[in-house]
Amino acid sequence: MARLILSLDNQVLAEYNMSKERYTIGRLPDNDVRIDNPAVSGHHSLIINILNDSFLEDLNSTNGTYVNGKLIKKHALQHGDVITIGHHQLRFSDEPATEAEQDEFEKTMVIPSGQQDADQLAMAEKAAEAAAMGEADGGVRLDPEDAAALEQDARPAIASNDSIAEHVPEHVPEHVPEYVPEPEPAPVPEPAAEPVSHSATAAGIDPSSAPNALPLAKLQVLSGAFAGRELELTKALTTLGRPGVQVAAITRRAEGYFIVHVESGQEGDFPLINGQPIGAQARKLADNDVVQLAGVKMGFFAS
Repeated sequence: MARLILSLDNQVLAEYNMSKERYTIGRLPDNDVRIDNPAVSGHHSLIINILNDSFLEDLNSTNGTYVNGKLIKKHALQHGDVITIGHHQLRFSDEPATEAEQDEFEKTMVIPSGQQDADQLAMAEKAAEAAAMGEADGGVRLDPEDAAALEQDARPAIASNDSIAEHVPEHVPEHVPEYVPEPEPAPVPEPAAEPVSHSATAAGIDPSSAPNALPLAKLQVLSGAFAGRELELTKALTTLGRPGVQVAAITRRAEGYFIVHVESGQEGDFPLINGQPIGAQARKLADNDVVQLAGVKMGFFAS
């Protein structure tokens, strides 16, 4: 997959995997590649991907679009081309990331369960399960004691037989027609449910064997050295972060994806979702949520 590596003064700012047909580059927020700089036009240039070929086009920008130092209007991109837009550079790479780079990315972002405290992971899974059950019921689940208390409060308060007599009418008709209940219809047997074969395990999920399962989602790193890299959330439980700094777990359930805080170096230092701390409770992730964990921003995207 082709990639664009955005840099300024030889410092890498972001990396974009070019998985779509069209990518706009410019200063405005609606661009796929946003460069917030006065030297860049609102919609500066456009890249169109057709099969294995990529084409760059200038969108009548004020300061022009350059490839390898030459002003262009249209250009067929080749591996290694450097696009200059204002003061920024975009290097076009048409070579896939090496296995070593991908392994390093996985080691940096994903924490093996064997390196985590089993009790902490169990608590995280329990919190996510409670949140998922509340989501399925359409509300918050009550503890058994709370439910019993509510049930007791809902019962009518009858103090004695005297209070019952107060509600009995003084005049009762002599002849009351006998009530005959209508016969209940015969129960209709429910059709037997067909067995469904799923392969949802901690090792991962095979979408082909679970056609009705929740679609796979992914995380895309938005900041840091691995900006632009993606991680598919195929496991039932994915643990992310840096032990001793900040760690969170993302669980994949039928009701959706839930993120829950596992541990951090400082008490009350929770991961952020769209700039707000998630707290101690599990939270359901929505498409395009921005997760900030251990100083790294990641976008959550549902397939």
